[in-house]
Amino acid sequence: MRYTASEKLEIIRLVERSSLPLKRTLKQLGIPRSTFYNWYNRYLEGGPDALEDRKPSPGRVWNKVPDNVAGEVIDLALKEPDLSPRELAVTFTEQRRYFLSEATVYRLLKAHDLITSPAYILMKAADKFVNPTTAPNQLWQTDFTYFKIIGWGWFYLSTVLDDYSRYILAWKLCATMKSSDVQETLDLALDASGLNQVNVRHKPRLLSDNGPSYVSAELRQWLNDQGMDHTRGKPYHPMTQGKIERWHRSLKNQILLENYYLPGQLERRIEQFVTYYNTRRYHESLNNLTPQDVYLGRGQIILNERQKIKHATLQSRRHLHRLARAA
Repeated sequence: MRYTASEKLEIIRLVERSSLPLKRTLKQLGIPRSTFYNWYNRYLEGGPDALEDRKPSPGRVWNKVPDNVAGEVIDLALKEPDLSPRELAVTFTEQRRYFLSEATVYRLLKAHDLITSPAYILMKAADKFVNPTTAPNQLWQTDFTYFKIIGWGWFYLSTVLDDYSRYILAWKLCATMKSSDVQETLDLALDASGLNQVNVRHKPRLLSDNGPSYVSAELRQWLNDQGMDHTRGKPYHPMTQGKIERWHRSLKNQILLENYYLPGQLERRIEQFVTYYNTRRYHESLNNLTPQDVYLGRGQIILNERQKIKHATLQSRRHLHRLARAA
């Protein structure tokens, strides 16, 4: 079976995200290891374009990126070194209203030696449930993670994340991991969503692990009073709460770069990252939209606008190509 370049790239990303051993993951996908390594080596050397089976045709191509645009991409990459080629492509399209694909940005960065070797990170086995959510506020994920404040000890971050949009509805830095801390975080989430101010047919279902604070009778009674159902993940299977686990990793990748000496100092840093995560960070699993865009229901409008930008960009490149051939 022959795969397109986009299908090969998707398989590579699935393997990188998998929490299973490489051999087992490839067996489930039906891909021989030798084939996968061939694809992956080509991808590391030349990016997504190198996964194409056909050789590029010589000569001038109509959709070549103009030199001035390529220079602007490099300037943006130097200004925002933390952005991946995918994030740079979306950011450039949004800010400059000129469409560029991830493969194009990767190729430009590779040519200027601005691509670092990717980390071999194994992620969760699956990004969706068998019956995924179809709208915001159908399912909320919640969990604790921990941080150490120098001179104070361990503090615990309780978070509520909307499963459909990955939007962080509420968070609270706590000195304990009691059911009362969970209830207070959920109260903040209900306030933020406005669900405690209107009558709705179904409150969000809560998904958590089996920690003591989540299996307590106090929390069960509180959820019953709120009209919220509660689902707990399978023991020793953290992938069930994969989205909030991924949020914890994204947060700690930034937060743990610094030391904290006061709880207020850590809270301010968390607040900064939550704002960035909700409003500025483009998620590949959300069609390169932000969680806020999806949660507020404006995602399709943004995607339609990007399609218009893409169409206008390609028309402009065709026009420039015709002018160059006529000269």
